[in-house]
Amino acid sequence: MSTAAAPLPVTWAPRRTRAVLLPMCAVLVTVFTVMAFALPANWHLNDRVAMVVSGLLFAGVALMLARPRVSADADGVTVVNFVRSRRLAWAEIVRVNFRAGDPWVTLDLADGTALAAVGIQAGGGRERAIAAARTLRDLVEQRHAG
Repeated sequence: MSTAAAPLPVTWAPRRTRAVLLPMCAVLVTVFTVMAFALPANWHLNDRVAMVVSGLLFAGVALMLARPRVSADADGVTVVNFVRSRRLAWAEIVRVNFRAGDPWVTLDLADGTALAAVGIQAGGGRERAIAAARTLRDLVEQRHAG
């Protein structure tokens, strides 16, 4: 356990993933919209609308993939994954796990369950993810000791 407390609030998110996905959303909507207007004249309006809606749906999926983050503040931790988010008090977190080969951090909870914390993931750089996991682990241990 480190002796210095990490500054709060702190948020971890896969920045590279977001840097790729967010511009891709704009590109998807733009490309599908341009394609809808560039379709031959024999295509109907509903076909053109379907093209635009398809672009919006693909962009929506990409936005969901860009959502994950883990935020810690004085009261606890908020884990935002692809579809769901969950607020945890410090006392609810028993252990922070990030084993070799794991794609992301897993939190062991006091109720006996585990929660994936996808916001801290190896995909954005293994060393960076290890440092974030250690910081979160230290915060949990400090809150349990205090």
